[in-house]
Amino acid sequence: MKILAFMAHPDDAELLCAGTLVRLRKAGHDIAIATMTSGSCGSATLGPKEISDIRRVEAANSAAVIDADYHCAEIPDLEIVFDNPSRRKASDILRLTQPDIVITHYPQDYMYDHDMTSMLARDATFGGTLRNYPTDVDAPPVGQIPYLYYASPVDGVNAFGELIEYQFVVDVTSTIETKVEMLACHASQREWLRAQHGLDEYIEYMRRETGRMGATGGYDYGEGYCQHLGHPYRHDNIILELLGDA
Repeated sequence: MKILAFMAHPDDAELLCAGTLVRLRKAGHDIAIATMTSGSCGSATLGPKEISDIRRVEAANSAAVIDADYHCAEIPDLEIVFDNPSRRKASDILRLTQPDIVITHYPQDYMYDHDMTSMLARDATFGGTLRNYPTDVDAPPVGQIPYLYYASPVDGVNAFGELIEYQFVVDVTSTIETKVEMLACHASQREWLRAQHGLDEYIEYMRRETGRMGATGGYDYGEGYCQHLGHPYRHDNIILELLGDA
């Protein structure tokens, strides 16, 4: 099957769902990673074009670790909105990648780029299947509405600081080191976060958070998810079935 991790920024997939992607890739499935932005605000010293050029390469290098494709909708950071041009860009990504499964942000996260991407990805799982919906790429509509999953919000909390309850947790203990390797490709973000937040714990934060999620399922490391089950989405948990964890 084809799995698309559709996130807001380069490095979001690595932080939130890369361990699962590695397991799915090892099970023989095709992986694509897409972002709505190229990370244009992710530097304290470089301009938008310069840091975007760097981050596209970092994202592609990270995806290449698991032989995955990388796509970018090229919207600037903090400018992701739910409008018709953005909806078409999101549907373009779906048509280019033809996914059976889409993983995106939890609908309520710590910043609106994540929230808007979640809405756009959900919208594209429907709009991307419609033959008469105009998009800008020479690619056919997606054959059927994909399975849709929401990864954990950052720190596992909603806007009120309340821990969300995952519907299930994927054990990524066996793939945590590959997840580390993928995240380490985003070297520019380690430097920016150290300058922006005064902390040098980019990879250690990921390990700690993946450990926290894993503990909720009884694993050393894990990634938590909720599945979109509203009409007309399918209800079987295909991720657990593909991983043999059902």
